[in-house]
Amino acid sequence: MKDTTIAGLAREGGVGVETVRYYQRRGLLGVPQRIGGVGVAGGVRRYGEDDIRRLHFIRSAQAAGFTLEQIGELLELDASEDRHRAHTLARERLVALDAKIAQLNAARESLRKLADACGASASGPCPIIAAFDHE
Repeated sequence: MKDTTIAGLAREGGVGVETVRYYQRRGLLGVPQRIGGVGVAGGVRRYGEDDIRRLHFIRSAQAAGFTLEQIGELLELDASEDRHRAHTLARERLVALDAKIAQLNAARESLRKLADACGASASGPCPIIAAFDHE
């Protein structure tokens, strides 16, 4: 079993320590008890494999476009095994991603046309600059 500090957890998850603390404040990650030392200021918090897996889940879900609120809900759904709601959240996210992909494809096509127009002539104003220089 892996046993690490908050810095090690952050490193494993590819985030900063402050991001881990932020996830803890949001209730997405737990805050382990301090081990060793005396009083509130003593000891070090140790994180295990479950914490690392949870941090990886959070980062992967963010990469898929889920909000932190949705990620929190997914984590709760995992505990309750409510697959129907998890499925609904995933389908909603897919619809949003499809819309974003369509928007990005349209932007790419517009930029491709502008780049072609720019390369077609060496004189006059650049169509790319002109297209973005409107108020």
